[in-house]
Amino acid sequence: MVKLHIRKGDEVIILAGKDKGQKGKVLKVFVKEQKAIVEGWNMVSKSMKPSAKNPQGGIVKQEAPIHISNLSLIDPKSGKPTRVSIKHEGKNVIRISKKSGEEIK
Repeated sequence: MVKLHIRKGDEVIILAGKDKGQKGKVLKVFVKEQKAIVEGWNMVSKSMKPSAKNPQGGIVKQEAPIHISNLSLIDPKSGKPTRVSIKHEGKNVIRISKKSGEEIK
């Protein structure tokens, strides 16, 4: 099983690609593919067939997954990118920012 340092709801910064330097919230994490969808970034155009949900069909803009290696967690204290250390307290796993030493909620 793969363990990732990013979870749904985290604030991240994009390190590489067309949206480099942008900050956003993680909407969904794909653990097996090691990818995540960041709200409002890495937008792609997708053609949709008409359906009950979208009766018109046509071209729709939506977020595409970004590889986890191209994302970095934002330090809760300074607001800058940080690496993450993991601390085990019984069955609980606590993520700690390497920059400030603060716990990441």
